[in-house]
Amino acid sequence: MTTTAPDTTARPAPAGGGTAAPVRLATPGGILTLAPAVPDAPTVELLHAWLTHPRSAWWGMLDADADRVRRDLEELAASPYAGARLARLDGVPIGLVETYDPARVLLAGRYAHREGDAGMHLLLAPARTPVPGTSAALMAGVLRLLLDREGARRVVVEPDARNEAVHRLNARAGFTVHGPLELPGKTALLATCTRAQFEASELGPAARLLPDPPPAGEPAHLGRHPMRAAHRHLCCKALAEFAHERLLHPAPLGGDAWEVATADGRVRYRFRARRTALEHWVIDEGSLRRTVDGAAAEPDAQELVAELAPALGIPPALLGTYLEEIASTLASAAYKLVHRTRPAHALARAGFQEVEAAMTEGHPGFVANNGRIGLGVTEHDRWSPEAARPVELVWLAARRPLSRLDTVAGLDEADLVEAELDPAVRARFRARLEGLGLDPADYRWLPVHPHQWEHRVTVTFAPDLARRDLVLLGTSGDAHLAQQSIRTFFNATRPERHYVKTALAVQNMGFLRGLSPRYMRDTPAVNDWVAATVAADPVLAASRFTVLREVAAAGYTGDAYHRAAAAGHGEEGPHTRMLAALWRESPVPRLGPGERPATLASLLHVDAAGGSVAAEHVRASGLASAAWVRRLLDAYLAPVARCLLAHDLVFMPHGENVVLVLEGHVPSRVIMKDIGEEVAVVSDRPLPAGIERIRHVVDAPTAALSVHTDVFDGVLRHLAGILEDQGLLPAPRFWAQAGACLRALLEQDPATAQRYPLLAPRFRHSCLNRLQLRNTLQMVDLADQASSLQYAGELDNPVAGPAGGGPDGAGA
Repeated sequence: MTTTAPDTTARPAPAGGGTAAPVRLATPGGILTLAPAVPDAPTVELLHAWLTHPRSAWWGMLDADADRVRRDLEELAASPYAGARLARLDGVPIGLVETYDPARVLLAGRYAHREGDAGMHLLLAPARTPVPGTSAALMAGVLRLLLDREGARRVVVEPDARNEAVHRLNARAGFTVHGPLELPGKTALLATCTRAQFEASELGPAARLLPDPPPAGEPAHLGRHPMRAAHRHLCCKALAEFAHERLLHPAPLGGDAWEVATADGRVRYRFRARRTALEHWVIDEGSLRRTVDGAAAEPDAQELVAELAPALGIPPALLGTYLEEIASTLASAAYKLVHRTRPAHALARAGFQEVEAAMTEGHPGFVANNGRIGLGVTEHDRWSPEAARPVELVWLAARRPLSRLDTVAGLDEADLVEAELDPAVRARFRARLEGLGLDPADYRWLPVHPHQWEHRVTVTFAPDLARRDLVLLGTSGDAHLAQQSIRTFFNATRPERHYVKTALAVQNMGFLRGLSPRYMRDTPAVNDWVAATVAADPVLAASRFTVLREVAAAGYTGDAYHRAAAAGHGEEGPHTRMLAALWRESPVPRLGPGERPATLASLLHVDAAGGSVAAEHVRASGLASAAWVRRLLDAYLAPVARCLLAHDLVFMPHGENVVLVLEGHVPSRVIMKDIGEEVAVVSDRPLPAGIERIRHVVDAPTAALSVHTDVFDGVLRHLAGILEDQGLLPAPRFWAQAGACLRALLEQDPATAQRYPLLAPRFRHSCLNRLQLRNTLQMVDLADQASSLQYAGELDNPVAGPAGGGPDGAGA
């Protein structure tokens, strides 16, 4: 970064000085905003990630620490001769602009200076999903600012002579090259651009100053640039996952180039990609090109789905619903590009809920993974996990005969309420009922999502409120943070208190996110049995594997919808799942000294610049990459497999259902959650009375899919691809570690080793997107999930063979 030379002569601060006001410019790529780069923590984090990225090597700061970045920013902010601005395109951070007086800084006495010269450096942020035209928009906007607003007569640049990309960009903007110039640390190529040269250039007409602020209420994230980036990323994900599920069959073009075309050949998608184990596609997102009738066209995720709908098998009547989920997923992705900008290296060191709010992918496998149909733009900014805004839950009182509460053994209603609500809140709730002439003893209390109160309870249950079968009590005062499931909340005021999961009438990933009081009545008993089973297993105890129990479930059943279903006049449907909640243990009280929690999903997070949280943990751990992976697998894969082998017990162990406990940056153990709805017993083994609903008997190969599909395909193939992409561990060596982990587990207990074919050469390819594409309204029957599975042939097992690196043992 530019440093300044001492000088006592007063001169005007150049553009980008620390006190300069933000400037907005219209460009073909979107609205460019240039604002002072203040040396606060978020800005330093972001710039540090950019400057130390391999693509920023020309800046010579690959080894810089955050303190150096901060010092440089502070020096620029204080300098009368230089300054720095952070550039955002439609709200997305895209680069850093440094401006300086070349008569005083860097070039003093080294070139033929003219009065009115302004020096400039541009740093285009590294991007996981590059959007064409971004660098041109930045260049055009900055030149327009300097020449029109800041009064420069000529702009001077001195990039490294070897930096061909910036030379091409300079030429497009009208710069004249004057020749090589020796500067400290580099041979530069001096170039200048006057107003006349800029106006006559390709980029001259491409930017103009905007005097007016945006209209009040305009969503910051629904601009051209973030949506273009979101489309490109989701198109790449769709092509990768649909090819993985064999819905699409990319044609090789030679080398690492591939093509997907519509049946009539009119639309073509070309990209570079590599395939790893489990037919996992890693697409270079910057390589994606779409053509329509031979002409270049912008990638569009909705158009991709519509164009490929016949191959995807979406029922025509449900195509609109799926396209709406795609649109909502795009809107969510655009929001995160604007508002969730913390880089991976910072997230690897951040707190539990900071990381939870920063997740951007929704689900690694599903394409339409952030539907949330039913939330408006203001509500998304209020209730979504990425908004990271504290939420106070609404509490209702429900008449006891018209509601139910079920708890784990040893917990009664009074204990639950006392633990979750402060004495003053309990007194206020009782006073509210007494003030209405009601006896508090006649009611039980349950929390409700504020959106549900506003949009459902006050409308769908209006008669129940009028009868005082339901009574609004108010809020508890505790601040809660929405989790990635959107309807589950972490108590930020009192982290030791339980998670609260609420019903929410929002469509997301093939489900209306309700909760059934009838279905949940057995949930505490199921959790008691699972927790006891896990605790009694010596192998699981040695790995310190535990579960977070769902200790209580409450629901209202006194409405007309339940009465009609009970009388046989209708079926239990969405209306009977709108007023219920459950309480799940928090992981915070279970943490020991030096331990910190993170969701397993965070290991799959890749930031906008391509930085990986998992890679940052590996680098900071002090372990070799293979050793770090083995520690993770011993903590995660081994216990999940043990539960199947020894107890016929399967979970849904995807990334959001697993709390990873780290010691420093090293995985030490995991805690499983979301037990009641997701757990199953796959044999006819004896079960306690009252929890028979979790029995789903299947054959051994199907049961083994709880590891093959849910762990290997659902989590590990993505992590293996990320670590290989980061240059840390080739995928065959990753899978060799997984094979070694399973073999070590099987050797511990030979009596259970052959019960399920975990090391079989192949297993059935169970597909997630096929489920959603088949029925976008309800993917699976929760009462019989196995019967809903969709298959696409078989996959080679990457841990089969003598060395666990594939059927032939390769990669060991």
